[in-house]
Amino acid sequence: MTTRTTPAPAPAPALARASAPAPASTPSTGRPDIRLVVSDMDGTLLDAEGRVPEGLWPLLTDLRRRGIVFSPASGRQYATLAHLFGGADDGMVFIAENGAFVVRDGAEVSSDPLDPAVSSRLVKSVRQLADEGVDVGVVVCGKRAAYIERRDPAFLDEVVRYYHAHELVDDATAVDDEIVKVAIFDFGQIERTTAPALASFADTHRVVVSSEHWIDVMNHTADKGVAVRRLQEHLGIGPDQTMVFGDYLNDLGMLDAAEWSYAMANAHPDVLARARHMAPAHTDDGVVRTIRNVLDI
Repeated sequence: MTTRTTPAPAPAPALARASAPAPASTPSTGRPDIRLVVSDMDGTLLDAEGRVPEGLWPLLTDLRRRGIVFSPASGRQYATLAHLFGGADDGMVFIAENGAFVVRDGAEVSSDPLDPAVSSRLVKSVRQLADEGVDVGVVVCGKRAAYIERRDPAFLDEVVRYYHAHELVDDATAVDDEIVKVAIFDFGQIERTTAPALASFADTHRVVVSSEHWIDVMNHTADKGVAVRRLQEHLGIGPDQTMVFGDYLNDLGMLDAAEWSYAMANAHPDVLARARHMAPAHTDDGVVRTIRNVLDI
């Protein structure tokens, strides 16, 4: 038996201070010729309560007037991102599932589905971890919905934050959907427990620790950085016209795809070391303020 559930609508959309070096300027405007702005969500754009900052909404209008594309890039599913930006998503490109599913104006731009056999092996590996006493759950991420077997409220609370469209199923190895990612949530420290147990998958797939408790497994060719580069090709622009914001390890690839790469002040040390610039923390509206400061909006 399959039961479809969706959470209550997210709280209505929250503004921005930048600490960035003076940019190289274009002769005509005195500011960089940015055509694409890409931002991670959790720990980057969203505030401490997980809300879109109020200052982003008027900024999106200003960016559109200048012909600049804004793209949320997240481990979250497309349905969740579309829900968060509903009514303000005209022309916006959603880089969902850590780059494995990209959508613009409701139409698929690109996707990188997993082999169903790999998805099935991952689900069984997580089941085994749970049988061994690890407090863990698996989310099979399809294009239409996310599929979960574990049903306790604590796990569901974590799932609904990132997967607006989700279904409770008896067997997550037998869903009828194209699977683009498998995500695992560990209530402990995932780098110490679940990550080592999934190490064998890293030989053939991309295994990304996306937060203290989440790990994502995708095809090697699925990555936020790959998605950004494909989007650059689609728009006919280069890294020098791209601004990217991130805070965690799953953002490293897209930071490499942009000359205007920003780590949030609250970012993982590896991200701070990799980015060219630093923005204020997500709790300080760092993304919005940095964009306005650098682009003189």
